[in-house]
Amino acid sequence: MTTTTASTQRQQVLVLFLSDSSLDARVVGWSRYDGTGDTSPTTGDSDVPPYATGTDALRDGWRLFQASQLLPPYPGHEYDVSFLKHEFLFEKIVQVAR
Repeated sequence: MTTTTASTQRQQVLVLFLSDSSLDARVVGWSRYDGTGDTSPTTGDSDVPPYATGTDALRDGWRLFQASQLLPPYPGHEYDVSFLKHEFLFEKIVQVAR
């Protein structure tokens, strides 16, 4: 008699903030969310980004599913400091044994 382990798919999400709107720009901020339940909490904290650029994440199998809209600054506000605007959202679908 053989025993099989059922597997199911879960999503992992990676949010990268880049220094400009190009995918090969330097990562300046990031968050990871793990829907597999293998990590707790679901986000990881680190002083080192998981990837140097967005294209490095693509090469590692992450799929890009959203990039932030490019909006020009309002006249007179070109040098205001605000939120990180070059946000890219990636996902991986992984098999999890359950």
